[in-house]
Amino acid sequence: MPLTHSRTFRVRHYECDAYGHVGNVNYLRYMQETAFDASAAAGYDMARYEALGCHWLVRETAIEYLRPLRYGDTVEVKTWVVDFRRVRSRRAYRQRNSLSGKVVAKGMTDWVYLDTATSRPVAIPAEMMAAFFPDGPPASIPPRSRFPAQPPAAREVFRQRRRVEWRDLDPAQHVNNAVYVAYVEDCGLQVASAYGWPQQRMREEQFSIIARHLHLEYQRPAVIDDEVEIATWASDMKHSTALRHFVICRAGDGVQLARAHTLWVWVDAESGKPIRIPEAFVADFGPNISSD
Repeated sequence: MPLTHSRTFRVRHYECDAYGHVGNVNYLRYMQETAFDASAAAGYDMARYEALGCHWLVRETAIEYLRPLRYGDTVEVKTWVVDFRRVRSRRAYRQRNSLSGKVVAKGMTDWVYLDTATSRPVAIPAEMMAAFFPDGPPASIPPRSRFPAQPPAAREVFRQRRRVEWRDLDPAQHVNNAVYVAYVEDCGLQVASAYGWPQQRMREEQFSIIARHLHLEYQRPAVIDDEVEIATWASDMKHSTALRHFVICRAGDGVQLARAHTLWVWVDAESGKPIRIPEAFVADFGPNISSD
């Protein structure tokens, strides 16, 4: 059995978005903080990694959003290591509303173990693996899957540019992995406005668009003053859901930094239940929807 670790967070008011729910990025921050605590509990805190001259870097993140959290709620985050593979390790997460007992989100991060001096992957020490699997490695391991292939871009790809700011950085001096979620979320709002559906119009039409699943792959770091371009288009429009794809590049040289896709659900603003995507919405977004 893997070593499991849990901690709780009380939802602060500033973590909630305009819907009154915990913003998508904060679920990832809860996961990240719990992972740090879990590592420390196994004997590998930040000081020990510094002494080893190594650190972990997130390669992929996936989150499934199941139920909303609101101001004043307490969420319990439980985490455990799923596997080790030479230089990589997957960690799973389950977030539960402490009052209702219901699971509100599930997640997975794929971490890469790096030499701090060279930023190159290095083999994970056997003693570290043993610390996270005190009873031995698991008999069976869930299979890994590649990041899903993105469909061909739509006829019109929406592009947004932004400059990396000081507040976006973490102690590693590059854009924190959770900040990319904020980039993606903001770009999703901007593209909606660009095609005639700002938040005000959605409120008038009495519906909201919420994220059900997010998958993000980090490829290269962005640093202070980089200008990044987020390109996005949609695909797989169905009764009440659609996929939105994102590619994040450094504007100066076009180097790809990350890519992501989000499964969005159209819901009734009052009941929160899924609804059919309005025909006018689909028509307006036609040029931004992949034909595949």
